[in-house]
Amino acid sequence: MAGRTDWAQGFIAVDWGTTNRRAWAVEPGGEIRELLEDGMGVLKVPPGGYTGEIDRLRALWPGHRLLLAGMVGSNRGWVEAPYAAAPAGLDELIAALKRPTEDTVIVPGVSWLDGRDANVMRGEEVQLLGAVAAGLAPADGVICHPGTHAKWVRMEGGAIGPFRSVMTGELFSMLSRHGILQDRLAGEVSINDDFRAGAEHGLTNCDLTAELFSVRARFLLGVREDSASFISGLLIGADVRIGLDRFGGDNVALIGRSDLTALYAEALRLAGRDSTQLDGERAFLLGARAVAERLG
Repeated sequence: MAGRTDWAQGFIAVDWGTTNRRAWAVEPGGEIRELLEDGMGVLKVPPGGYTGEIDRLRALWPGHRLLLAGMVGSNRGWVEAPYAAAPAGLDELIAALKRPTEDTVIVPGVSWLDGRDANVMRGEEVQLLGAVAAGLAPADGVICHPGTHAKWVRMEGGAIGPFRSVMTGELFSMLSRHGILQDRLAGEVSINDDFRAGAEHGLTNCDLTAELFSVRARFLLGVREDSASFISGLLIGADVRIGLDRFGGDNVALIGRSDLTALYAEALRLAGRDSTQLDGERAFLLGARAVAERLG
């Protein structure tokens, strides 16, 4: 096994998710170059196709090591990297790294299990711990990572503690493609009065499935409404209520895509909470570098 200096000479960081994949060259001195962004998520890789895909990644910057994170380490990915049990910080991730080849590591996901309270994440852990390591998110506090499965996390001493996932993004996607509301979700989501009305309803009521039908009824009865923004606000408001009920927090750090963090920031404002926003790509690269710096 080569030593630490090999990582110091730079490496390829890959965020390999279910539907998409991105790769960057992390150069000595802190420079970052994007190498690849495509739709070759793990669900697109055919049986036996990982050998070719890994070779393709290596060819992006020949002679450098690979640091892989996300669903590539799941039971549907290349090589499974079992979850590190929370509480989990950088040391726990390093201890649980999977090394399928001499010059490749896969970062494990993180799990939480307390009786029937069970949760898992893959990929978000790199962003969370990267933001904390850089001092951009609290070592003790609440972080929300919006996305397909939003994560609400209690950070404890710089480590990922208990967390909960909310299927907000996936539910919005399913509603927009199937069922009686899909035609009402064709427009762009905006932070407007309808979004705020939806968010306030989600924050203060427990009737999500009933209110979703009311969107359809209002349309049929001629009530004018930006349904896409209202439904987005409704789902995010319910999401935020779940997170705050579980973890509280006067100031919530939001990590992810800026369009999503802005929506959650508005819902948190309506809930009377402050928030800070951090770009998910930046957090991922900070986390990848923090992992690489600790590799031997």
